[in-house]
Amino acid sequence: MEPAEIAIIAIVLLAFTAVSRRLDASPITMPMVFVAAGALLSASGIVGVAPELDAIALLAELTLAVILFSDATRLSLPRLGQSLELPARLLGIGLPLTVLLGMGLNLVIFPGWPVAQALLLAAILAPTDAALGSAVVSNPDVPARDRLALNVESGLNDGLVVPVVAVATSIVVDMQQSSGSWVGFVTQQIGLGAAIGLVLGLLGITVLRTTRHAGWSDGRYEQIATFGLPIMAFTLATAWSGNGFIAAFVAGLAFGSGGFARNRTNDVMEGPEDAEHLAEFTEDAAELLGAVTFFVFGNLFVGDALGDFGPSVFLAAIASLTVVRIVPVFIALFRSGCDPMAKLFIGWFGPRGLASIVFAILLLEELEERSEQADQLVGVISLTVTFSVVLHGATAALGARRYAAHASRARAAAVNGEADAAMDAEMEAMLPRTRWSLGRRQA
Repeated sequence: MEPAEIAIIAIVLLAFTAVSRRLDASPITMPMVFVAAGALLSASGIVGVAPELDAIALLAELTLAVILFSDATRLSLPRLGQSLELPARLLGIGLPLTVLLGMGLNLVIFPGWPVAQALLLAAILAPTDAALGSAVVSNPDVPARDRLALNVESGLNDGLVVPVVAVATSIVVDMQQSSGSWVGFVTQQIGLGAAIGLVLGLLGITVLRTTRHAGWSDGRYEQIATFGLPIMAFTLATAWSGNGFIAAFVAGLAFGSGGFARNRTNDVMEGPEDAEHLAEFTEDAAELLGAVTFFVFGNLFVGDALGDFGPSVFLAAIASLTVVRIVPVFIALFRSGCDPMAKLFIGWFGPRGLASIVFAILLLEELEERSEQADQLVGVISLTVTFSVVLHGATAALGARRYAAHASRARAAAVNGEADAAMDAEMEAMLPRTRWSLGRRQA
């Protein structure tokens, strides 16, 4: 990529920043702006990232590693405590059902596909991204329980599908290994990745706290060092044949939830809030890398998304955003206390974004020869994310307002409204710490 092209991307970022507060009240979102900018600059021939696919793939890998780490540090398990019922249902029941239902529909829509390819597409499109519907989870009128569920789900599901995506990608690219080899591969990827991430996360937070208490370290460099942890976890795990994404994710969980150190000045145990402060620069870097990733997606994929793929690709994309998401949510939330409107609201606002984009870029790098099936696979991913950026972004503010009004009426009619309000206030206090992209530190 030429220096002038990089400068143009920087100008787009500056222009968006200049009007970002004005856009908060509009249906226009950050992903929309950067996807559109990437697509327009690609169509005009001004900026093209396709020739730099190797470099883009490396950037995509590091982007996802930083985002997974940042998400995980905001999801401190001790702090979430007893408020995990809905997120646990969505992740423990809804996510596996989404992958299985998606795989089944893919096999029906594309009858010539092998099972591994249908599974790969379903897993790539399973993770949700709260950044595309930030107006939903940042609206204080929406019940905090529902916002917390969407927040925690989007922070964890991309890390949870990484093993499935890694194994399915390897099978699609190289179909020659035996089932015994894949079992060993999965065990090695998950085990080594998790172990390396756990060690680095605990070591990182312990070292930073210890050196701060000793008066050796400066706060600015502590935050910069924190940004280096997911990169270190990713590269070490990859070098030692583990999964780098799992390592970065587990490192973030360990960093945000463990490694407690005693404060020598007032004899108070420091908790997740201290880790959150150390991760602030990483959070901002993740947001910047996310914006660049949406630009790359628009530049590299949107042309494919609007190509002539036939009705099967469009049907698969629409199914992914509707039935494949909403049906598992209804099943997962059965007898959860959520009314049908709440289930529909949570089911619809499961947008596909950064994780799916990064997985797609890595898949393009792996596919040395693009067959018709591979073109269909990439086309479904491209179209699904493009639809999601537009539809979920445009409906987020309106949907949040209408659902908030429904929830308010339902609460007013409920006998136990006061108890619900107290629980809502308790969850509200946790929300600012659960997702990097939802308006933290407004200037």
